[in-house]
Amino acid sequence: MADATYYIDEDVGQDIPEQTGDERLPYKTLGYAIYQKGEAANFKTRKSVTGELAEGADPSSRMEWKDAAKSALKKAVNYAKTLKKKAEKEGEQLALRAKEQAARNEVLEGAKKVVLEEDKSLPAPIKIKLDDTDSSKITLGDGKDVKGTRVRVFGRVHRERKQSKVLFITLRDGYGYMQVVLTGKLAETYDALTLTRETSMEILGELRQVPEGAHAPNNRELHADFYKIPSIWKAAGGDDAITNRVSKDTEHATLLDLRHLTLRGETASKVMIVRDAVEYAFNKVYKELRLRKVSPPALVQTQVEGGSTLFEFNYYNEKAYLTQSSQLYLETCLPSMGDVYCIEKSFRAEKSLTRRHLAEYTHIEAELDYINFDDLLTHLEEVMCRVLEVTMSDPVIKQHIMDLNPEFKMPERPFMRMKYQDAIDWLVKHEIPNEDGEPHKFGDDIAEAAERRMTDIINRPIFLTHFPAHIKAFYMLKDSEDPRVTESVDCLMPGVGEIVGGSMRMDDNDELMAAFAREGIDASTYYWYTDQRKYGSSPHGGYGLGLERFLAWLCKQHTVRDCCLYPRYFGRCKP
Repeated sequence: MADATYYIDEDVGQDIPEQTGDERLPYKTLGYAIYQKGEAANFKTRKSVTGELAEGADPSSRMEWKDAAKSALKKAVNYAKTLKKKAEKEGEQLALRAKEQAARNEVLEGAKKVVLEEDKSLPAPIKIKLDDTDSSKITLGDGKDVKGTRVRVFGRVHRERKQSKVLFITLRDGYGYMQVVLTGKLAETYDALTLTRETSMEILGELRQVPEGAHAPNNRELHADFYKIPSIWKAAGGDDAITNRVSKDTEHATLLDLRHLTLRGETASKVMIVRDAVEYAFNKVYKELRLRKVSPPALVQTQVEGGSTLFEFNYYNEKAYLTQSSQLYLETCLPSMGDVYCIEKSFRAEKSLTRRHLAEYTHIEAELDYINFDDLLTHLEEVMCRVLEVTMSDPVIKQHIMDLNPEFKMPERPFMRMKYQDAIDWLVKHEIPNEDGEPHKFGDDIAEAAERRMTDIINRPIFLTHFPAHIKAFYMLKDSEDPRVTESVDCLMPGVGEIVGGSMRMDDNDELMAAFAREGIDASTYYWYTDQRKYGSSPHGGYGLGLERFLAWLCKQHTVRDCCLYPRYFGRCKP
């Protein structure tokens, strides 16, 4: 019987097992055809689409089958041998994996029979958080003569590793971490053998010092004698495991989509814990300075920072907005409450995707009565530095900050004070152009990039003051010695740029009304604000600090988006 003939079309053929190699279902390469059908068969080839044509030849000649060339057959045989070896190796690996899986399944079936029971003869455990180190109730054992306190802890599996017949678990509860040691039957249960990260556990055991030379959180470890993992506490594994959904290589947009899981990571959680500490510090420092906290409305019918960034909505058939700033409302509290502050959300409808802009952010704002501009700057410096002192006084928070920003140093006081005109001169001298590529000149609104570059080069906090009136808000007080500029200030920090904006406020009613007219704003809707000048005006000023920008600087985060729980910015309002 003659050897069978098989066909190879290098243009439309396919090297897949489903191909038969006949004229209707040809292979793509000669090597694959030999691998499938053996060297003894006959092979014919063609290029039905791209084959070369002799001059004047009919294109249909490309459809003719020709015997495979001997040189091509020789190369193809070697390739087929390579494919065969690869297939054999893959087959061996599949068989080995199947054998290993069968053995694992057998072990797991046996593990299901291991049942844990709490030893009621042991001392009753005390419930503690994972960071609890209170020596008045906790004793660390040494594994020999000194018996440690028996405790009950709850937490999620942050990490786990098997070493011989011992299972080491790092447990996390949001307050701290604890190393847990499972031995004997405890490490042989079905729950232990199938343990996945983020699984919740209740663990009882003895607290002991870690062995000499070893390391663990708080230099201790929990030697478990019993634990529980209810079925609904188990975290997903396999392809759906948290380590497959979020990792250091995951795209930032995906991490934000999965922010609820990203927050469980060490970096994100540390930033949020530092945020809590910083917000507490602001409240504490303001109380020390006798400022009173108020809660202004978020739904308003007036603007503060210009109409282009207002979020407008229908409020019972009236036009209303989400607040851009609580400043105007704070000013109304000065006569009755003295100096005041608030920590509230502000909203800016900016179609900006820069790393320092958010549509919703936490705004720390304060207004001070009977002050001058120097008083305002002194107060700002005192608040910021005192907040840092309070924050860094907590050793846990300090360690988080140093982990996130190892190069952090307390800002040097006094802050550098630089007038707008001096900044223009500095930018010109250092050949940093404006947005049009030209040298900066008086009247330019210094762009974010130039401002940040200047701050990074100087590398210390800067109070940039006395901005031109036409680039600042209508309510800012003009400098009595130079009416072209205002008594205004931006605090610039290296690495992030502006984090505070403030000014003295107009206290003369006629001047304020003229400013309304100049901006084309109907002053009648601001009656509650202008009345402050009508009924006993006073020299006053204030500022707004973006908490997320402050944190980006303190924690050395690339973007403010990573400094809030669930960021909202142009194009993102989820999850």
